[in-house]
Amino acid sequence: MTTDPLLDIVQLGFAWPGQPELLDIPVFQLSRGESLFLRGPSGSGKTTLLGLLGGVQLPGRGQVRLLGQDLASLGSAARDRFRVDHTGYVFQQFNLLPFLSVAENVALPCRFSGLRQRRAHERHGSVAAAIERLLGDLGLPAELRQQPASSLSIGQQQRVAAARALIGQPELVIADEPTSALDADSREAFLRLLFAECQAAGSSLLFVSHDQSLAPLFDRALSLADLNRAAPRTGV
Repeated sequence: MTTDPLLDIVQLGFAWPGQPELLDIPVFQLSRGESLFLRGPSGSGKTTLLGLLGGVQLPGRGQVRLLGQDLASLGSAARDRFRVDHTGYVFQQFNLLPFLSVAENVALPCRFSGLRQRRAHERHGSVAAAIERLLGDLGLPAELRQQPASSLSIGQQQRVAAARALIGQPELVIADEPTSALDADSREAFLRLLFAECQAAGSSLLFVSHDQSLAPLFDRALSLADLNRAAPRTGV
């Protein structure tokens, strides 16, 4: 079993055009199978960092390597394929497609990634079976699975978003403030489910939040302000 990090940042620098450097991160690593809490308050550059980790933005200098692959060395289309193959996202606003059913939303990564579709087949026998198991484990009632995503409560939408991120066993799951709309008991319950699913899939979890009270639940906790040598300023 390899001991190489899943995610590796080396001398990363990024600035928006005409602006001083927003991110200056000399080193950052995420281990395979690790759950990491990264505290990123508003204005700390967390949204920009997540864009760099997915290859949506490219660094001005340095490298972002996922599974040993330098994302900046790939062309735009190849970066898009690499991202959907290997990274699942749980967004703060969930970003579900309201006109699709719950099951159709969860299946989306398998429509765009042959690798994740194959993994779902290999582990569960079919994409449909993978959807049923994930939604069941995440506590979404069976009678809701063919309902439009727009008909669900916030907590139910959150579980659908997590299932979509996890289907097909992506190596990296990134969660950006996904519990901000929940009360304390619901936040912790959701995190326990998310940890269990990441562990079952062998996925690493990078969880970004401003809520420091969640940090003790993770393998490791860091502050983006401690990683970033750039002067703090208002930014995204």
